[in-house]
Amino acid sequence: MDKPQEEMQFLGLLGIYKETIKTIVSWRKIFTQITLTFILPLAFIFLAHMEVSNLISRKIIHTDFQKHITRPGTLRYNKLSDALRSEWITYWLLKATYFTFFIIFSLLSTSAVVYTVASIYTSTNNLTFNTVIGIVPKVWKRLVVTFLCAFVIFFVYNMIAILILVFYMVHFPDNTFGVVVFHVMLVLYFVGFAYMSIIWQMACVVSVLESCYGVRAMMKSMDLIKGKRWVAIIVVSKLVLSFFAMQIVFEVFVVNGGELGVGVWRRLGFGVLCLVAVLMLFLFGLVVQTILYLVCKSYHHESIDKSSLADFLENYLGDYEALNGDDNVQVQLEQANV
Repeated sequence: MDKPQEEMQFLGLLGIYKETIKTIVSWRKIFTQITLTFILPLAFIFLAHMEVSNLISRKIIHTDFQKHITRPGTLRYNKLSDALRSEWITYWLLKATYFTFFIIFSLLSTSAVVYTVASIYTSTNNLTFNTVIGIVPKVWKRLVVTFLCAFVIFFVYNMIAILILVFYMVHFPDNTFGVVVFHVMLVLYFVGFAYMSIIWQMACVVSVLESCYGVRAMMKSMDLIKGKRWVAIIVVSKLVLSFFAMQIVFEVFVVNGGELGVGVWRRLGFGVLCLVAVLMLFLFGLVVQTILYLVCKSYHHESIDKSSLADFLENYLGDYEALNGDDNVQVQLEQANV
C-alpha cells in the first residue's frame, strides 16, 4: 500500500475497493495464513450453524405436530412433551454456542487483519504471520471491551424499539395512517441500526490502532465517519447484502436442497462454493473497514506517526518482541493538525 496519506482522503467507493483488493493481492501469503487460521473457522461456524439449526427446527416442528395430534395424559403425550422440551433446550444451547464462538473468531479475525493492514500501510518490511499471532491475544482483549459496550448499546436500542412498538400497537388505530406510521418507524429503526453497526465496525479498528477502546472508541468512530458517512453506509450495506445473498443461496441449495431435488454432490459443491465466497467476503470486509478508517483519518487531517507505535504496542504486547528493531516501523494513529 504505497498511496501517500494526504491522498487517502480523496478515495471514493471505487478507490477504497481498489486499494483493498491491491492490499490483499500484494500480501496474499500472510492474508492466506490469517484466513486459514481465523476466518475459515468463522465462515464454517456461520454456515454450519444454519444447517444444524434447520435440522433441530424440523425435529421441533415434527415433535410439536405429533404432540398436538396425541391425546393429553397418555404415555406417548408425556414422552413427546419431554422430547420437545429437550429439543428446545438443544436448540437454544446451539444458539448460545454459535453466538459465543462466532464472536470469538470475529474478534480474533478483526485483530489480525486490522493490525496487518496497518502494518502494511506503514511499510513494515519484516511483518510475519508469527508477529500477527503474537499480537492477536493482547489486542483481542481490547476488542472484547468494545464489543461489550456495543452489545449494551444495541440491547438498549432494541429494548427502546420494542417499547415504542408496544406503544404503537396500543395507541395507534389499525388504518392507513397507522400503517404509514409503522413503516416510517420501521425505516427509522433500520437506519439507526445500520448507523450504529458502522460506528461499531469503525470502533473495532480504533480499538486496535489507537489508545482508546470501549465507549471512547465508539465516540472516536462517530467523529471519524463524519464527512465520509455515505461512503461508509454504502460499503457496509453492500457487505451486509452480500452476506444475506450468500445465506439465501446456502439455505436454498444446501440446507433445503434435498426437498428441491438437488443431488448430494451438487449440494456439497454449492456448500464448498458458499464457504469460499463467505471466506472472501469476511476477509474483504475486514480489510475494507481498515482502509475506510485510514481514509477517514486522512479526511480529518489526522496524521499517522510511524515512529511511536512501539511505545504504544508495549502497553499490551508485554515481553513479545514485535516491530521494535531499527528496520521495523509501527503505527501510532494520533491526531495532528495539518
